[in-house]
Amino acid sequence: MTDPGPGSRSPGPLEGLRVLDLATLFAGPLAATLLGDFGAEVVKVEHPDRPDPSRGHGPAKDGVGLWWKLLGRNKRTITLDLSTPGGRDTLLRLAATADVVVENFRPGTLEKWGLGWPELSAANPRLVLARVTAFGQRGPYAHRPGFGTLAEAMSGFAAITGEPDGPPTLPPFGLADSIAALTTAYAVMTALAGRDRTGCGQVVDLAIIEPILTVLGPHPLWYDQLGYVQPRTGNRSTNNAPRNTYRSADGRWLAVSTSAQSVAERVLRLVGRPELIAEPWFATGSGRAAHAHVLDEAVGGWIGRHKADEVVAAFEEAEAAVAPVYDIRDVMADPQFAALDTVTEVEDPELGPVRMQNVLFRLSGTPGGIRWAGRPHGADTDAVLTELGLTGAEIAALRTERAL
Repeated sequence: MTDPGPGSRSPGPLEGLRVLDLATLFAGPLAATLLGDFGAEVVKVEHPDRPDPSRGHGPAKDGVGLWWKLLGRNKRTITLDLSTPGGRDTLLRLAATADVVVENFRPGTLEKWGLGWPELSAANPRLVLARVTAFGQRGPYAHRPGFGTLAEAMSGFAAITGEPDGPPTLPPFGLADSIAALTTAYAVMTALAGRDRTGCGQVVDLAIIEPILTVLGPHPLWYDQLGYVQPRTGNRSTNNAPRNTYRSADGRWLAVSTSAQSVAERVLRLVGRPELIAEPWFATGSGRAAHAHVLDEAVGGWIGRHKADEVVAAFEEAEAAVAPVYDIRDVMADPQFAALDTVTEVEDPELGPVRMQNVLFRLSGTPGGIRWAGRPHGADTDAVLTELGLTGAEIAALRTERAL
């Protein structure tokens, strides 16, 4: 879904919204990406000498960081040193034209530069300032450095992830950051809806430790009311069974889920163990979970005698839930992902055609789209500042000051 040219694609639903992305690694920038995917104009502000570290994260091709191509898509890129007087003044001028500023500096950093909420809101009373930090803007940990990994540890996620006799397990990707990014985009749109009613902007205080705790479910409620602390159970669930990964006769792994009672019954009939359905404990998810070893033996034994394609076909015919465990090679070849255009092709001036995840959801009337992949560091500085009204001499003076 590339942009073939000005005016040739229908405008996104957020067209006209202007976002300044001052953030780095990863929650704040990804939130801005999500807004840009649906038409917002996103201006990525990076330090002249210290660009967003995602440009150097992970594999690169011909010296071009691939992660940045995803995270920086649909963003114009400028350089600005906010700690300089010229950088501060230019940022305030940009903020006066913007709807949203996204930042993730440690609390007090913007204030140290004279760019705190009083200054930003004075420049633009309708501005929404999204502040994305590990621990939030207040509290005993607010000034600690932090990343999503700490949120994955502190939220309780790692404590319930892994095998019962193994260590707590951290995800090998930015889980907490990604959840926080989705939440930040939602928070920004909520704040903008409030602005539509009041005419005034406001501050979004997003602590990365909180959204991941929310998606873990009723853990606080369980502990508050019952003193219950969920243990590590590997791939099994404490709420239902069978629920696990099982290896087929041809060596492929498949995941089975039976959250619904009717599905659990279909699975046991399919694998030739209908007598287990008559057991008193089978009637509830918790009862089945308490006998997971019996159900795993029944389901795993049957799957182990069949090839993966045979298992999937049989489960589909039985209207039971199963899925092969994919790596990225399987994702790229899967017909369902292809039908949804989940991984789409984007033309990039540096790398040629590249494939990356498409926008998160489909809108029938005002769809989003990828207009371009991440651009080089500072590629749009002169254009954006000229549009802001700065003259060539003023831009040159900022460069002399090393503000750009």
